[in-house]
Amino acid sequence: MTLFERLTAKAQEHPQRLILPESTEPRTLQAADKIIANAIADVTFLGKKEEILAKADELGLKNIAKARICSPDDKEFTEKYAELFAELRKKKGVSLEDARYTVKNPLYLGCLMIKAGDADCMVAGALSPTSSVLRAAFQVLKTKPGISVVSGAFIMLLPEGCSFGDQGMLIFADCAVVPDPTKEELAQIAIATAKTTRDIAGLDPVVAMLSFATRGSASHERVDKVREATELARQLDPTLRIDGELQSDAAIVPSVGAQKAPDSTVAGHANTLIFPSLETGNIAYKLVQRLAGAGAVGPILQGLAAPVNDLSRGATVDDIVNTIIVTCNQAIGDKNL
Repeated sequence: MTLFERLTAKAQEHPQRLILPESTEPRTLQAADKIIANAIADVTFLGKKEEILAKADELGLKNIAKARICSPDDKEFTEKYAELFAELRKKKGVSLEDARYTVKNPLYLGCLMIKAGDADCMVAGALSPTSSVLRAAFQVLKTKPGISVVSGAFIMLLPEGCSFGDQGMLIFADCAVVPDPTKEELAQIAIATAKTTRDIAGLDPVVAMLSFATRGSASHERVDKVREATELARQLDPTLRIDGELQSDAAIVPSVGAQKAPDSTVAGHANTLIFPSLETGNIAYKLVQRLAGAGAVGPILQGLAAPVNDLSRGATVDDIVNTIIVTCNQAIGDKNL
């Protein structure tokens, strides 16, 4: 069973309440039609019913009418969410009148529905810039307890026959959000990524904190940051199998790991790689994707109090379907189902 076959089956077994705020965007509608047809999630669109159904009819989609459709212009529906937003942001000077205006934005309304317990997760970004999606999620949902930073992971699926990671599956982070994490943020990224490894990849996490040095082979403040972040991560989760600082070859090649860090249970066997900065993580995943012909699933946003994932504005219909499936599985993992 492939990764997405397994994730799809789990989502079908535990359907989550999914918000799609970009309700007339053609690729989003086509993806939603597949999601509904395969009973992967209970879909709610935010928008005008007549416009959504007209666009679905234009595209020849047969399942959209089965979804729930809620209008941000329906004051009777949105009033409780406006009151919630005003309460959440009152220290920032947000009045109820301000909040009534804000909930007309489907990105905010979707996050508020999740905050109120009326939905489980949201996928957006086919039309909206990442900054807009994240701003709504930060202001409404915030981060998980004990986590102050949101990061982005990629599940890297290496070609068949590759032995690195777990039968060719590796998880990279942070590749999408935090340019230069502090040691505290790096530790939290490690904890959040281990959860992604467990909940989405279905693996027991073996976490390597990457650097240009292994176990003191070089002296530099950037090496110190990785070593200290490793210790902080151990304090946050004493059960986590984690080690650092490790060079990338020492992390994933058994013979190199045995030579450079012979007493490590992680070296040579890591399936979860935490990069010291966004530039290194982003460069690495794109190189592996292009040079090794690896599949790259993500970015999977981590650390938010509830699952919200951002799409590339160039996303295909299949990309959106896959992101929805991953997001639903994050929600399932949060509920420990």
